[in-house]
Amino acid sequence: MEEIKCAVYTRKSTDEGLEKEFNTLEAQREAGENYVKSQKHQGWVLIKEHYDDGGFSGGNMNRPSLKRLLQDVEAGKVNMIVVYKIDRLTRSLTDFAKMVDIFDKYKCSFVSVTQNFNTADSMGRLTLNMLLSFAQFEREISGERIRDKVAASKKKGIRMGGCVP
Repeated sequence: MEEIKCAVYTRKSTDEGLEKEFNTLEAQREAGENYVKSQKHQGWVLIKEHYDDGGFSGGNMNRPSLKRLLQDVEAGKVNMIVVYKIDRLTRSLTDFAKMVDIFDKYKCSFVSVTQNFNTADSMGRLTLNMLLSFAQFEREISGERIRDKVAASKKKGIRMGGCVP
C-alpha cells in the first residue's frame, strides 16, 4: 500500500484568543489529526510538521505557514492536505485555482474534515469550486457592508476609527 503523507493546515483570521490553553487552531489540528488516524487503513500517515497561520486572512496567500506548506508539497514531503473546513485553506477562488494547479503538478490532494469531499475526483472539485464561490461572495459582501457603514457614518458627521484629528 502506498503511503500518503498528510499535513494538517490550520488558520484563524484574527489572533484573538490564540493565547488560550486550547485555542481554535489546536481544535482544528486535533480534528485533522483524528481524521488522518481514521484513514490509516488507506495508508495515510501524519507528518510531524505543523502548518498553523493564526491572525492571517484567507483572502490572500500571504501566510507564512501556507507558503511553507506549498514548498513542502513541491518538495514531495506532502501528498494530502487536511483542513477542518475549506475556508481555512482559502476564501479566494483565484487563489484556490492557483493552489489546485500546484496540487495537480505535484500529485497532492486535499480533504476537508467537516465537509465530505476531497480534490481527488472531479465531483469533489466541482463542489469545492461552488463552495469557494460562495465564500468569496460572502467576503466581498462583508467588505461592501463595512464600506457602506463607514460612508453613511461620515455623511452623518460620525467619525469612524483612527485618532481624532
